[in-house]
Amino acid sequence: MANKKISDTRFTVQIKTLLAKTYGRSILKDSLVEMAIGFYESQELALLKNDELKNRITALAESEPKADDRGGEDLKDRIKKAEREQKDFHIELRVARENRHSKLLELAREIIHICEADEIDECNRKSSQVLGTIQLLSPTSGAKVAMINEQNKALYKAVLCLRLLDRLCLDRELGEAYISQHLPNISCTAYATLADDEPDIYQSFIDNVKVPLVMAALIQDIGNYHPEAQNILVGPNKDQDPYRVLEIENRKELLQTNYRETLKFLVEGIGPRTYVGNSKTEKVKFDKVELHKLVFIKHLLKSSINPQNGIGNLLKVPQIYTSIILSTKSNYNYKLLPKVYQALNANAERGSCRQSVVDSLYKITGKYPQGYGVTYVPKDSDGKVAEDRYEYAVVTSLYPEDPERPICRTATRYLTFIARGQNLVIAKENNLYYAETAKKLSTISKKRLAEILEQLASNYREREELDLIPRCWHSGEFFSAKENQKLWNRTAD
Repeated sequence: MANKKISDTRFTVQIKTLLAKTYGRSILKDSLVEMAIGFYESQELALLKNDELKNRITALAESEPKADDRGGEDLKDRIKKAEREQKDFHIELRVARENRHSKLLELAREIIHICEADEIDECNRKSSQVLGTIQLLSPTSGAKVAMINEQNKALYKAVLCLRLLDRLCLDRELGEAYISQHLPNISCTAYATLADDEPDIYQSFIDNVKVPLVMAALIQDIGNYHPEAQNILVGPNKDQDPYRVLEIENRKELLQTNYRETLKFLVEGIGPRTYVGNSKTEKVKFDKVELHKLVFIKHLLKSSINPQNGIGNLLKVPQIYTSIILSTKSNYNYKLLPKVYQALNANAERGSCRQSVVDSLYKITGKYPQGYGVTYVPKDSDGKVAEDRYEYAVVTSLYPEDPERPICRTATRYLTFIARGQNLVIAKENNLYYAETAKKLSTISKKRLAEILEQLASNYREREELDLIPRCWHSGEFFSAKENQKLWNRTAD
């Protein structure tokens, strides 16, 4: 397939922008991760300056007026000046904290806006588009896989958390008191139509539960960017591979540092939102609500470390899933991504997370991640299974009826790439991911298989990486062409 990249669709641009705002790097240093790095780097100096101002005021207050001080007026002026400087410094810190909170809040709302809708089905479609686009923008080979996956994980995980929250609410699997306060005791059907039937309750649920959940997902691993954590990851001379497998002791130390510094960033770097207005009554009410949100985020982060059967699973299970789908490990293998639930089920068996929550996520995503390239044996116009070729498709929908039968959009037809494919549910007996299906093509000559691969693979390197009968295909380059980025448009099936 020739590289036809011209530009991106508006939606793809939106996703790239969100990825840049979360863990991206730029000259402006205004992404979430860069704000956290700036906070961590300024902490030591801020503490030193605060202690210096405090000690100066104390020393002045305890000193005796000099002989040339007129009734101690000069000393009082020096104390007032020091106190004013201290107050200005505290205002400076508060403004910086409010600015970080505002940017994180705005980012959380943007994420919710791009993947939420009044109807549950539309929420799922939009979320599928976000998740699929992130997967398709993430490289599957080369030197930058780990680095880009690391940058993309937070947004991916945040969207998964939202959809998992919906699923657990629909199934009434959540017994968390805070969530129950903002969600009436309603049926599954009522929850699905909450946006239309109870818009005020729905908006409150978004503001008080979904926004804090997204904020928690975004900062869950932000402590890894603290200087102490970075010293473990890249070494004191910054010459270590941050994505290498760490020794057990270093791993434990990193986890402890991440946990401690993530909570510090939440409490001291973000804090609760500040009330703007003149009503004391409204301020008391506002401050109480904002404090409860902060406590909820803190509770999510703390309980995700060892969730057992609690609310921490809402973060933990998507975290494990995302760490495999967008892996930063050196043994990353795109072909093995559908095995993600083997790892999740193993974690549940060890007690690292709750099995029922893993099962809920499986119901949402199915076996194949969004954006995954599926190879399959098609049926010809007469309804018979083709015996002389295979075709390409991309997973494009959440909630497959059967988790092992992904809902896809076709990317090729008769070995030719197409921009406007059809929706297709690919059965196991047609999916080349399964060895028994691949055997159906074993009668095709190697010469013919090589010809097919030459037509479908875009370059020699890709042909080298793919088997003659490939179990999957790397769909990122296909997606790089603007006309192929409309995989979620409605089709006339």
